[in-house]
Order: sequence, then C-alpha cells, then structure tokens
Amino acid sequence: MKNCFRAAPFLAVAALAWLALAQDPGRPPLAGRAPGDTEDIHLPNGKSQRDEILKAERDQNMKDAAQLVTLAQELQLEIEKNDRYVLSLSTLKKIDDIEKLAKKIGSRMRHN
Repeated sequence: MKNCFRAAPFLAVAALAWLALAQDPGRPPLAGRAPGDTEDIHLPNGKSQRDEILKAERDQNMKDAAQLVTLAQELQLEIEKNDRYVLSLSTLKKIDDIEKLAKKIGSRMRHN
C-alpha cells in the first residue's frame, strides 16, 4: 500500500503532462507525427523552405554532374593519348577528383 502512495505524485504529474499536450491545438498529436518530422516553414515569398532547399540541391547536382562528365571525357582522352602503361600524376589527380565529385553527388542525393 505504501508503494501506491509513493507512485501517486508521479502518476499525477504524468497525467497533467499528458492533458497539457492533448489540449495544445497548434501541435499535432504525437501518434500522427513521424520521428524527425519537422513542420514545413514558408519563406517570406510564400514558397516552402524545404522545396527551395531541394531545388538548390538539384541545381547543384546538375552542375556537379556536368563537371563529372567533363572530367570523365578529359580522363578518357588522357588515357587514349598515353601509349605507356604508366599514368601521369595529373591523370591520377583527375581520377581522385572524379571519385570525390561522384561521392559528393551520391551523398547529397541520399540525404533527401
């Protein structure tokens, strides 16, 4: 019986907290929200901030992809031009740049 009296204040506080959350009309219920779900913020021009961020990331992906194509074509020309089995340092650097750019695009696309 003594344990019931010790748990009573905790249960009262928990019940009050639950009622306070249930009565807040501006906040959606906890069961309806996904973990990590944030409310969409609108910019002063009325557009969705999330949509603008996604658009900017897409534009950056397009620029990076064009640069990736250019680097790959340059690499192909350098490999065709080289008749030896040894690659130059500039060719190896170009390979590293291609790899970094591809990883950057991939991580940006996985982020969304």
